[in-house]
Amino acid sequence: MNFVAWQMLTGDRPKYIGLIFAIAFSTFLMSHQASIFCGLMDRTRSQIVDVRDASIWVMDPKTQYVDEVKALPDQDLYRVRGSEAVEWAVPLFKGNARARVHRDGSFRAVILMGLDDSSLVGSPRNMALGSFEALLQPDTIILDRVGYKFFFPGEPLELGRQLEINDHLLTVGGICNSSAPFVNLPVAYARYSKAINLVGEERNLMSFIVAKPRAGLSATEAARRISAATGLRALTASDFGWETIWYYIKNTGIPVNFGITVIIALVVGTVVAGQTFYLFTLENLKQFGALKAIGVTNWRITGMILMQAAIVGSIGYCIGIAMTAAFFEATKNNLDLRGFYLLPEVMRGVAVTVTFIAFLASVISVRKVVVLEPAVVFRG
Repeated sequence: MNFVAWQMLTGDRPKYIGLIFAIAFSTFLMSHQASIFCGLMDRTRSQIVDVRDASIWVMDPKTQYVDEVKALPDQDLYRVRGSEAVEWAVPLFKGNARARVHRDGSFRAVILMGLDDSSLVGSPRNMALGSFEALLQPDTIILDRVGYKFFFPGEPLELGRQLEINDHLLTVGGICNSSAPFVNLPVAYARYSKAINLVGEERNLMSFIVAKPRAGLSATEAARRISAATGLRALTASDFGWETIWYYIKNTGIPVNFGITVIIALVVGTVVAGQTFYLFTLENLKQFGALKAIGVTNWRITGMILMQAAIVGSIGYCIGIAMTAAFFEATKNNLDLRGFYLLPEVMRGVAVTVTFIAFLASVISVRKVVVLEPAVVFRG
């Protein structure tokens, strides 16, 4: 019976291909857009993820996410250091500056990270050229590859090039591979004392305090004790990253736009696959009637239809996922698209959705066959 079901399925080649295409297209659209959305949300916490040395972030109590901060006074650093929950605590600056190439005047806004002068906590570890210790040299910055490609297009990676920020001439002492930020701007690293001079004078310039819990104390418990002792907001790096993601989910239209696309893909896949599968069943009613006439039960015929749906769904899903994987593989070296890839969770979620589409398409057809009279085979 399984072979008969296969022959019936592939007998009408155009409808067979149409079913596979409908599910493949739906799979590609859902998996592609869901992966882009997840990658985009993950970008919002890129600066948090790149600070690998510290597991606790301390900030103003009203801070909601990493890109909007209220600077802390210097005495807050000493209050955090005075907490028995931390092993060490250092300042961290995060802000925006405008960098310019001195030779031709090209300029662009950059994300400027100011790292503790002595420990360089938060410095980039994934270096494309040079070492993060170059920051110990005066008037030196580390620039990420996106920034280097913008300021020096078409030129090989080379140390010693110069940029100007706020009338300060700076030497590029290292080139790093930073995580892609939400806004695709270059990322530059400097020592804390240099960074606060580059952005101008304000009364308070310390964006965050990053700290490490003392031995034997979890980051969560240390963060709770810091908050209780200082009145500041202290979160683990993971919690702060997720709070940033949820801020963008709740306060921007990004989830709605991506959600609409995924829903359209789901509806189109279900409608087209369901309609095509139903028409395919209608054209094979006489064959199903003949099977019922020779004693094949409704349950066996239902199993045949479900098997046909499973075959079409599996092939369509594999083709759609392969198309998504091929897209991300083809764009993996594009610096503007870094951070986007096909997530295993997305693959599993889309597989469940495609199973639902195939099942729904087959249910409509099953009902038509179950109520079919075997005598239909003897009619003209």
